[in-house]
Amino acid sequence: MMLIQDLSQDPTTGEVISEEKTLSVMDLVFNGGAGSVIIITVLFLMLGVALYIYFERLLAVNAASKIDKNFMNQIRDHVTSGKLEAAKILCAQTDSPVARLTEKGISRIGKPLDDINTAIENAGTLEVYKLEKNVSVLATVAGAAPMIGFLGTVIGMILAFHEMASSGGQAEMGSLASGIYTAMTTTVAGLIVGIIAYMGYNHLVNRTDKVVHKMEANAVEFLDLLNEPL
Repeated sequence: MMLIQDLSQDPTTGEVISEEKTLSVMDLVFNGGAGSVIIITVLFLMLGVALYIYFERLLAVNAASKIDKNFMNQIRDHVTSGKLEAAKILCAQTDSPVARLTEKGISRIGKPLDDINTAIENAGTLEVYKLEKNVSVLATVAGAAPMIGFLGTVIGMILAFHEMASSGGQAEMGSLASGIYTAMTTTVAGLIVGIIAYMGYNHLVNRTDKVVHKMEANAVEFLDLLNEPL
């Protein structure tokens, strides 16, 4: 809510009377003209898309980061005992990037270590791509939303000065000020959407990096297992 001071003149005494009007956020949005409404609607749609992607990816990353601490110990026991099929079944039952990378390595056992390493790296690249799916959209929203909001403000300012020019400089300051501060709401909306998308993007990148680090650590542990003497 905003308080706007309105100056009016008493017709009987001629004194200037100061009145305060309450201005709601909805008034700022819908009183800015069709251009302001369209731009803010676009920004809210972008916010909805950003929030959907953030929570969808967050759930996916959280699911990918969960893995039984004894998983690699069980894999070690199966591989050292020569029970490769049992190890593959365990990987298939464990739905995680780490398990899929390990299964890819197990399926290459018997081939040169470099081939096994290459297979794991290729599988890891695919898993990282899955984790980062649509995350770039958040970065796009974070960068585009403030610019779209600023575009709305510039358009509003142009219209306000056009009105002043069309009236020969006799336009009322009240109407000009109203148009200007209403146009500024698009910049505020753009910044809010951009900040939310930017924070969501960085949080997802941080969580994804942790999952990738866990994948790399388990891949190294698996390769070390193959290098151990039986």
